[in-house]
Amino acid sequence: MANGTRTHLTQYLTSGYVLLIIYASLYPLADWRDSGGDPLAFLGAAWPRYWTGFDLATNVLAYLPFGFFCTAALRRRLAPLPAWLAAALLGSALSFTMELLQNYLPSRVPSNLDLGCNALGALLGALIGARWGSRVLDDGRLARWRRRIMMHAYGVDVGVLLIAAWLMTQLSPETLLFGSGNLRQMLDLPPVQPFLPERFVSLEAAIAASGLLAAGLIATLLLRRQARLITGVLLLAALLIKTLAHALLMGPAAAVAWITPGNSVGLAAGLALWWGASFLVFPLQRAVAALALLFATVMVNIAPENPYLANMLHIWNPGQFLNFNGLTRLICSLWPFLALPWLMIYRPERNDALHY
Repeated sequence: MANGTRTHLTQYLTSGYVLLIIYASLYPLADWRDSGGDPLAFLGAAWPRYWTGFDLATNVLAYLPFGFFCTAALRRRLAPLPAWLAAALLGSALSFTMELLQNYLPSRVPSNLDLGCNALGALLGALIGARWGSRVLDDGRLARWRRRIMMHAYGVDVGVLLIAAWLMTQLSPETLLFGSGNLRQMLDLPPVQPFLPERFVSLEAAIAASGLLAAGLIATLLLRRQARLITGVLLLAALLIKTLAHALLMGPAAAVAWITPGNSVGLAAGLALWWGASFLVFPLQRAVAALALLFATVMVNIAPENPYLANMLHIWNPGQFLNFNGLTRLICSLWPFLALPWLMIYRPERNDALHY
């Protein structure tokens, strides 16, 4: 794979993570107003009365990936020390900008403690990135393995990010299994039909099966070797993430609450459909993935609200996960509308296309 292609991945990761930080920092992006106070007053504020170690760790960890990705991208042009310093300064500047803008959001409170923790996270991430970033993403064993198994294709790096985003959507506790693209949720629109248990089981199965088929084929299209094995591991990882999200956000008793009759049928059907479709030639795989994606999105938008999930969300206190939940909800709503255009432009090189 050419150097330019390798560089794109670090650029995409850095740009994508910046967008995630902006959305999470300014969520819910509503009711902007000027309070009339000094926007820089938070810099001289005293130590907050209420804080926890979890808050501090979260703010440090939130900016650590930014420092890592940014340094890895800058290492293509700069020596390790300048790349580290530049990434740390950029992370600090980004955090300062977010805290400054929070002055104009009634639901957010700017904090010098958050700024300091974010800057520390960017600095630590940049330090790790300066030491190992380019080795992991561009030149190391992991990078060589990636070049060996991934397609040599236009759009392959974007496809990798789409799969990463799809895995992230499984962290949203209020979505159906493998169900994404819910515009009703995003636009706060009412359900189009009432909840009927018998009908809902069929809809749930259809969404899980078609969503699995679409995501599974997208992952398979990215791979030139060990495609079925790696895709199977990714699908298993998605289910583990779903289980972990339920356990952490709703309690251990709800860890496997997503295993319903509808989802069980949908998983079995989706796996069978994906396995069969994985033997098709490239154009047919892409067509099946696009159709499955469209079908799953339509089903998600006509499905009634799940009363079980609604009840669980009423008793769930998101606390520190509120902004993160808003972020995962946004990604979940937009994912199929990003994946479908990618399917249209994705083009493997001729030699790799012949692998199918």
